[in-house]
Order: sequence, then structure tokens, then C-alpha cells
Amino acid sequence: MSLFLSRHLAIPCLRQHGPSIGVPVRTGATHTIPPMRRSQIPNKHWNPLFRKERAAKFLKIELVDHEWDRKRARDEITPEEVKEKLKKMGIQPASQYNEKPLYISSTGALLDAYVPPEGDGKASLISTAGAKQVGEKMKGKGKTMSSVRKFRSYDEDFDPREWVDEALEIYIAAHRALADGEHELLHKFATEKAYPEMMNMAKRKTIRWNFIKSLEPPRVLHARHAEILSKENMFGQLTVRMNTQQTLAVYDRFGRLIHGSETVAKDVLEYVVFEKHLANIYGTWRLHAKIIPDWMPKREPGHLTYRVPSEASPKEATEKSTVQKDDKEDEGEKESIYDRFGRIL
Repeated sequence: MSLFLSRHLAIPCLRQHGPSIGVPVRTGATHTIPPMRRSQIPNKHWNPLFRKERAAKFLKIELVDHEWDRKRARDEITPEEVKEKLKKMGIQPASQYNEKPLYISSTGALLDAYVPPEGDGKASLISTAGAKQVGEKMKGKGKTMSSVRKFRSYDEDFDPREWVDEALEIYIAAHRALADGEHELLHKFATEKAYPEMMNMAKRKTIRWNFIKSLEPPRVLHARHAEILSKENMFGQLTVRMNTQQTLAVYDRFGRLIHGSETVAKDVLEYVVFEKHLANIYGTWRLHAKIIPDWMPKREPGHLTYRVPSEASPKEATEKSTVQKDDKEDEGEKESIYDRFGRIL
């Protein structure tokens, strides 16, 4: 009780006498003076000279991490940590395998190529040749139907009778891209096998191609499918018979006509093979090849152009002939035999 009273009595005494007495006094917090900061002057060195030299005095040195090396020697570091460390150092992490990714977008051959019957489009069904055509057609119909069923397992709405219209559009688009010189677009409508075959001898030439009409509706004759490297990598091929009317004219680099005509239309009977990468979700049908049977007549070769030499005038021709005769006489004299006195024997 005495201690409590002494504390309360000491407070007014301190207030009367002030801080002269050496007793600690609890007062309110004093306000600190804010530092004077220069707001208008940039934080730069007062001397603009030797900026690069001042910056070069400080070097950031990356010390060797010996602890990381010890852990790596003890095989205590995971491959992810090694890859992260190499990326920080700017080194490409080495792959753990030597295999390279391989993508097969098309086959390089025909799957069980269709053999067109001789006289197709000419022999009637009543004749013996027409009856043979029907018999050969029935032989491979089972494989064709099984391949069509395989196509439908990847595309439920696939119907060969309706798909032939799309095949005709692909055929026209591929040939127009070739004629217009749109090589990048040609890759969209032609496979890697058909592209070099279509571009062969097409350099520095002007091609004028036009599709006029279809003489007969296109129809599917042959269908095949095959697996490449694995069962999941499936390819399909369809052979379409096309009887169309077209015009073709090819000009050389000097503008001279070397093949065909732009006005004369010709009937063209072709067996065109289309291919699709069935395993690819974004795969499309593309022109793959053309089947040319042995019995089909050979195409007319292109007319090669050459420079016609200028003809010499009659006077120049006579002068040349006399000069040639004199040269022959001189050669004869040189080849003759002489005696010891220098006379011709």
C-alpha cells in the first residue's frame, strides 16, 4: 500500500519540478524529422564522364558450385535438375536416345495396283472382251468392299459413289495449281510421290490447261488399305476412272508452242489413284499417281525448238568452197614424198 501511494505522489512532484530531477519520465512519441530528398535531381553521378569505367569496376562472377558437383558425382541429382542446370548455363540438354522422329505422310508406291482391262471404253458388254472385263472386275470386288468397310471405320459418312465428286474437284485443283505455278498449293492436293512426277520438266515452261467437261461420270474401280510400320498407321488408296475432255498447251521459255493446243480439245481416259492417311485425324484425300496401261497408245512427244542458222549468200558459198579446195591442195602437197633434191616424187 505504501509503494502504491509513493508512485501516485511522485507524479505530481515531477510535474511541478520538471525534468531537472534525474528520474525517467514517460512522455509521448516525438515526431522524426523527414529526410530531405531531392525530387527534381536524377539519381546519377555528378560527373557524367567515365561511366563505363565506373561500371566496369563491379564484375558479377559466378562461383563454381562444388556442392552440386559432389551431388552429381554421388548420383544424387535427378535428370530434371541436370536439365534445369544446363538451361541456366545456356547449353542444350543432350537427348538420352539417338532416334529421330519419323513422320510418314504417304506411301511411296501403289497398293496392289489396278490393272485396266485392254479396250476399256471401247469393248461392248455383248462382246467377249466386254465379258472378260466384267469377270476381272468381280475378282477383286471382295478386297475392294473390305477396304471400303475399313475406310468407314475411320469415316462413318464415307460413300464411294458420293466421294467421286470430291475426287474430281481434287483432280482439277491439282492440275490448275500446276498450270498456275502455285507449288505450295500443289502440296495440298498431291502426295509426296506425285509432286516430283508432276513437276518433272515443268521448269521454265508455261502451261495452259483447261478442264472442259466429263464425258462419263467418274467411278471408283479399286480400293486398298495397308499398314505402314505399325497397325495404327493406316493408309488407304482409291483408283478412280475418269473420262474427261481437256485442252493442254505447253510453251517453252521463249514462248514457242512445244506440245498440244489451246483450242483443240481432246478426250482423256485416265485411271487416277487417290490416297489418304487414315490414321491422321486431319488427313485428306490427295492425288497419288496415275496408272498408264501397256496397251494405251504412247503420247506424242513435244516439239523441241532450236536456233536456225543463218544461210550464207551464193557468193560467200563459192568463196568458201574455193578456199577449202586450196587448203586441201596444200595439205596434199605437205603429205607428199620428196627426194634428196627437194622434188615431189
